Amino acid sequence: MGRIHVLDEGYVELVEGWGSDESIIEAARMSTGKGFNGWGTEEKPGDEKLLAFLYNNKHATPFEMGGVVIEVKAPIFVFREWHRHRTQSYNEMSARYIPLLDENYVPSLERVMVGANTATSNKQAQGNGKPLTAEDAAQWVYELQALYDQAQIVYQLGINLGVPKELARLPVPVARYSRMRACANLRNWLAFLTLRQAPAAQWEIREYANAVGEIIADRFPRTWELFTKEKQVVSSK
Repeated sequence: MGRIHVLDEGYVELVEGWGSDESIIEAARMSTGKGFNGWGTEEKPGDEKLLAFLYNNKHATPFEMGGVVIEVKAPIFVFREWHRHRTQSYNEMSARYIPLLDENYVPSLERVMVGANTATSNKQAQGNGKPLTAEDAAQWVYELQALYDQAQIVYQLGINLGVPKELARLPVPVARYSRMRACANLRNWLAFLTLRQAPAAQWEIREYANAVGEIIADRFPRTWELFTKEKQVVSSK
């Protein structure tokens, strides 16, 4: 699976994966030694019955027998939310060692307008209650870009003067793009997606979660089908 582009400068990319829907079945049958017997048909189901039984009855351990490592390029503020998922392993590039590229997330006017003017119970996503005009939104984006430009001037000045990189990075905004690798087993990726694909999650990390979901769906299609069916049932209640 190729690189999936996210936001204006970001991406999610599969580095490596292990396990499969079949290996989940094999792990579940350790006590019987029967292994994987094969998928069936609609008329004569096979091991998809066991996979559904395991998933629907929360027998989660077999779903730890597969997983993926991904590389992510995202704004630092997205990583700060992402790193709250402590069941994953992370390795992020460090601005103590190399300068960060002058790449910052600039939200589209549509993103700014929708976030400010859409009524929602999610207080973090609300504006101040006043209508936001397109002109005001454009002015804010213009000032945001000007702030990014000034921050880069100060950052680059520090690098040029020989200020230690660990201090020169102080003006870098949380909108600056960084890169990391994240590793987790399938069980914990699904837990991540349950929270970060939810409507209450911030839109930016939802976009990354959707990209991760494409990778999981490609690697574990039968488990992904069960996961999406469960979400549909929950959302309909």
